[in-house]
Formats: sequence, structure tokens, C-alpha cells
Amino acid sequence: MRQARPYSGIFCGGVSARTGPHALPLARIKKIMKRSAGETADGGARMISGEAPVVFSKACELFVAELTRRAWAATLDGKRRTVHREDVATAVHNTDLFDFLVDVVTADTAGGDDDVHDDDNVGDGALG
Repeated sequence: MRQARPYSGIFCGGVSARTGPHALPLARIKKIMKRSAGETADGGARMISGEAPVVFSKACELFVAELTRRAWAATLDGKRRTVHREDVATAVHNTDLFDFLVDVVTADTAGGDDDVHDDDNVGDGALG
């Protein structure tokens, strides 16, 4: 089994962005990065440094934590103690930072229908 080098900092305990333990598996992050990078001109996969997956792991952790905080606030506004999909959708719709997720989540304004692929904007194109 390969041992971590003394200066890598990847397997050392701690709370900084450069040290572990990591909530997400670094090998999985690296695999996603390689798949997302596509192929280079010479046909090979791109190289990824050892620190890049650590940074992505921390970024994902912070992203999930922030989205969870905002969804929890929406849950408390609804006087509930369980986070629902609608709470996450509300957090996405109310935060400019999460605009890239608007197409992924839809707020259930009609209520009662749990279909994720609802098209709430049917007919809006005829108004223009």
C-alpha cells in the first residue's frame, strides 16, 4: 500500500482545507475531474495534481453546507423540522448564488404534486 509523503498533508488530521479527513472520497472526485476534463489533443487524459481533489472536496463541502443552511431556514419558515425538496428549491430560488440550479429544482407552488419534472411555466411564451 502506498504511504503518504510527509509533506503531502492529505492524510494528516486537521480542519484546514489542505488536510483531512474528507467528507467526499478523493478518488471519486479525481475520477469526475478526469471525466469532465475530456480528452486532450494527444488523446490522453489530463493530469491532476494531488492537491486539486482536496480543494474540490472542501469546495463541495462548503457548497452543501451553505445550501443546507438556507434550506433549513426555509424549513423553519414553514414551521417544520424536516427539510423537504421544496425547501431546497426555495433556497435555490431565493439565492442569486445558486441561479445555476434553478433549472434543476422547481418550487412546488401548486402543492401536492411531487413530480420533479413539472413545467410550471407552460404558456408563459404566449404572453410576449
